[in-house]
Amino acid sequence: MKKRISLAVIAVILLTALDQLVKYAIASNFAVGETKKLIDGVFQLDYVQNRGAAWGSFSGKIVFLLIITCVILLASIYVYYRLAKRSDSKYTPLRISLVFLIAGAIGNMIDRIVRGYVVDMFDFCLINFPVFNVADIFVTCSFAVIVILILFKYKDDDLSDIMSK
Repeated sequence: MKKRISLAVIAVILLTALDQLVKYAIASNFAVGETKKLIDGVFQLDYVQNRGAAWGSFSGKIVFLLIITCVILLASIYVYYRLAKRSDSKYTPLRISLVFLIAGAIGNMIDRIVRGYVVDMFDFCLINFPVFNVADIFVTCSFAVIVILILFKYKDDDLSDIMSK
């Protein structure tokens, strides 16, 4: 259990550092609103200061977003801890997904606390999709994997078993 938790903490630190490094590189080398086309009409880097969540929802509601983030973090850490106590590898995909979810949540939380906004930079201009960052990728992909795991891999008994032992 200690090894799993130690590895998870190291992974969260490294993933969060990656997110913060990319955001630092964008904020240091781009002016707000500056765009660099990578694939014309498809994908570009676009420095955006997001003061809300996806598509600008909850704009200016930093305290609310921080509270929600803290609740998600505490729940994710609690579930990870419960899973780390188990010796079988059955829950490895869920543990890995939780590590990415935690790292993404921390990455955006750091931005909200330190900057008052989240640095976003990836823009798929081919579709109407919000500009996003590395932490957003971690959160979105890990959440999707968690939902898929719960729906198709784990049975009700597996999920109740996590919380009972």
